[in-house]
Amino acid sequence: MTATLTERYISATIRSLTPETQGDVRAELEASIADAVEARVEQGEDPAEAERAVLTELGDPGILAAGYADRSLHLIGPKYYLTWWRLLKLLLWIVPVSVVGALVLGLLLSGAGVGETIGQAVSVGITVMVHIGFWTTLVFAVLERTGADTGAKWDVDQLPEIQEDGAGRSELIASLVFLGIAVVAVIWDRVRGFFPTGGEPIPILDPALWPWWIGALFVLIAFEAVFAVVIFRRGWTTALAVVNTVLALAFAAWVLIPLISGDLINPEFLAHIVQAGGEGFAAGDAEAAGNGGIFRILAVLVGFGIGAGVIWDIIDGWRKARRAVRA
Repeated sequence: MTATLTERYISATIRSLTPETQGDVRAELEASIADAVEARVEQGEDPAEAERAVLTELGDPGILAAGYADRSLHLIGPKYYLTWWRLLKLLLWIVPVSVVGALVLGLLLSGAGVGETIGQAVSVGITVMVHIGFWTTLVFAVLERTGADTGAKWDVDQLPEIQEDGAGRSELIASLVFLGIAVVAVIWDRVRGFFPTGGEPIPILDPALWPWWIGALFVLIAFEAVFAVVIFRRGWTTALAVVNTVLALAFAAWVLIPLISGDLINPEFLAHIVQAGGEGFAAGDAEAAGNGGIFRILAVLVGFGIGAGVIWDIIDGWRKARRAVRA
């Protein structure tokens, strides 16, 4: 005998319920469905069409069963959602960057190629983000099902301070002072030198960088000074975030191109360090020869630090511009 739509609907609803509640739910649904169908038939509807309409209004039997069982149909509900989202964003900002940064630094120090370094960094970064997303969500899903308390409580002391869209006067002054010190330092290195030699001063920067490469640096510094003033006057915009990105990349190129080619540091300065370091320095350099020597390791560390600073400067600029646009 073929079961009716009502019988099939009730069966689909109660099959996921506990045996103790199935009988009561079946009786309740049979009575309510019969009453609803009878009301529609009295209004002139066909019995078959009335039955189909009533069951359609009741909706998915799985959802109805979850209501009877007081069972949630969401992975993470409103009680835990904000805590989960804030923690997930924090972890995604910190953990992948730290892991990928340490991996890249280790690969560069070991002499790995650029292609291999990028490939492993992308692979590990994606893997780390997937694991963070999965395990963090799993923990909060378990908390949702068990009803455990995360201990996170909100109060008014957590209200964020109102942030200015542009740069303050103190930030402008600090930027201009820093840029001025950079210009003086480059000129002083050329004229007087910073490193005591017991004789004629030896510049740290390669003299071959003068005048064109150093001139390009001074042009970049001048642009940075003008940019700082514009930010102070107008605040951050999308266009200024683009300019900030270009300036940051230009500075990175100015440092990294001669650093990689070995033309950034004065060869006489390096030779003086080797001579002043004596046998101990020579022994340390020999131990590091497998990775290209001490100077190569230092160059990798400097380049890594410059790259990390430039990336943060770009991200910070876009973050401020986005906040300003929203405001």
